[in-house]
Amino acid sequence: MPLVSRRTIAWFVATAALSDAFVPVTNRFPSSLQGSTFTSQFAPSSPSRSSNAARSSSNLNMMFDQLASAISDVTKNLGPKKRMTEESIKPALRDVRRALLDADVNIDVADALIEGVKTRSLGKEVTQGVTADQQFIKAMYDELLDMMGGDSENASTASEPGRGAPASTLAVGTAENPAVVLLAGLQGAGKTTAAGKLALYLKEREVDYSALDAMGEEEASQTLSSQLPKRERKVLLAAADVYRPAAIKQLQILGESIDVEVFSMGSDADPVDIAAAAVAKAKEEGFDTVLVDTAGRQVIDEDLMDELRRIKNEVNPDETLLVVDAMTGQEAASLTASFDSAVGITGAVLTKMDGDSRGGAAVSVRGVSGKPIKFVGTGEKTPDLEPFYPDRMASRILGMGDVISLVEKAAAEVSDAEAQKMQQKMLEAKFDFDDFMKQAKLVSKMGNLAGVAKMLPGVGSQINNSQIREVEARLKKNEAMICSMTKKERANPDLLISDASSRSRITRITNGSGLAFEDGLAFMSEFQKMRTMMSRMQKQMTGQGGADPAMAGAEGGDMPQMGNRKMRRAAKKKKKGGRGGGGGFG
Repeated sequence: MPLVSRRTIAWFVATAALSDAFVPVTNRFPSSLQGSTFTSQFAPSSPSRSSNAARSSSNLNMMFDQLASAISDVTKNLGPKKRMTEESIKPALRDVRRALLDADVNIDVADALIEGVKTRSLGKEVTQGVTADQQFIKAMYDELLDMMGGDSENASTASEPGRGAPASTLAVGTAENPAVVLLAGLQGAGKTTAAGKLALYLKEREVDYSALDAMGEEEASQTLSSQLPKRERKVLLAAADVYRPAAIKQLQILGESIDVEVFSMGSDADPVDIAAAAVAKAKEEGFDTVLVDTAGRQVIDEDLMDELRRIKNEVNPDETLLVVDAMTGQEAASLTASFDSAVGITGAVLTKMDGDSRGGAAVSVRGVSGKPIKFVGTGEKTPDLEPFYPDRMASRILGMGDVISLVEKAAAEVSDAEAQKMQQKMLEAKFDFDDFMKQAKLVSKMGNLAGVAKMLPGVGSQINNSQIREVEARLKKNEAMICSMTKKERANPDLLISDASSRSRITRITNGSGLAFEDGLAFMSEFQKMRTMMSRMQKQMTGQGGADPAMAGAEGGDMPQMGNRKMRRAAKKKKKGGRGGGGGFG
């Protein structure tokens, strides 16, 4: 199966599964998946007043929702400007600055970002086919990208933004000279858990970017990072936190769960001796990477800071990573700068990025400390650690989603055989209840439902937490009904939709799953929508001549249009008579 086809299947499988979950709740699929390149990638979402009220009533916001919503409200007021003047963008810049400060972004960083956006926007003619709000969002995106360590100049000319190496990678060692990584941070920031997550990532998922040179340019550009060659390091964890009760035991349990050896000398040993002995063991036994988990400390605790300096002097680490809690907001940036001046660090690991904080840490860390964010923790499970991609983070902050990460998550869970089988079913316009179950399980494997859904552009502004809970409850009901079906019914949905015995079959199924007959009818209606969508996807894939819809928004083509007939007609009318609809930048 061609690599691009695998990525196409991953996109379709992910979006089909998510659209099946959210179309009945929101009554529409994200409009950002219907427009043209620039319109879909840089257009602010436009939620209705009712959705705004519902969202504001929720007391649990995912990371960046508040900032993305505020920026969206600001850009809606720019109007059909032909030229960006200081007078026209002044109110927008003032409101964006307020939104940044409210999101706990450092004030100096916020001012620098606003000044950068002003410089990029002032006096610029609005590009033909692009609205003023879209061009303003583009300037915001570029400035955020540069602020977080990316390169807006290269990103604007890249054929596929969001792909390639992250902004900063980790030092590489050999069996003779292992790379030593020192983990430091405050108490409670999640250092020990981050050590286990990082060990698993280096062991199984770290991409060997040096191997990309041996690949052809076309092959490398079409291959998902989950399919790129892996470095597969041999990692040794060193338990040097001798102060916190059960810290060593916690690291040993994590090591056992991911099959990584943990070196320990007990809680009575000197942490400096533990680190030195761990490095010696690594050289003797062929480990190429040593992760040293140190004790939590405060910058004002001079004794513990001195201990950290002595460990650094003894083992001369290649990397000193500061593990910081993203929920501390801009304080995470100040902490990074303080640790750097005290002991010297090479980068930061942001934990708890799936929390309810407002995103100030991600924007502020590099601007305040000058040190890059190298990894982000996206959940509680051991695999929930990802490299930090500034372009993807900027996209999520602006409410534009993260399509690349969504496709990679789906591709990591879909084997080549499964992808080939799904492609065949799509080409034949077939879709049964077994496929429905597979897609539901795929979404659950990809992570938290809300987090995965918000990787789609525009979704974050259209759903709130009560709707998420409603979706999760409905999916459980649907799975219960499928489990009550016979194998014949699962493989032949028409028996429950158009067959003369459908009513009695649905009655039996709903009774067997403890649900009402109306729940069964609702599920059949949703399933029909799903089958129709799969058929449309197949036609669009054929119409694109094999183009990759997962990258359509990045490469200059239209995104796949999804949803019901009313939505498509409205989108076509808007595209025909509206201001937008151009091919976008590049």
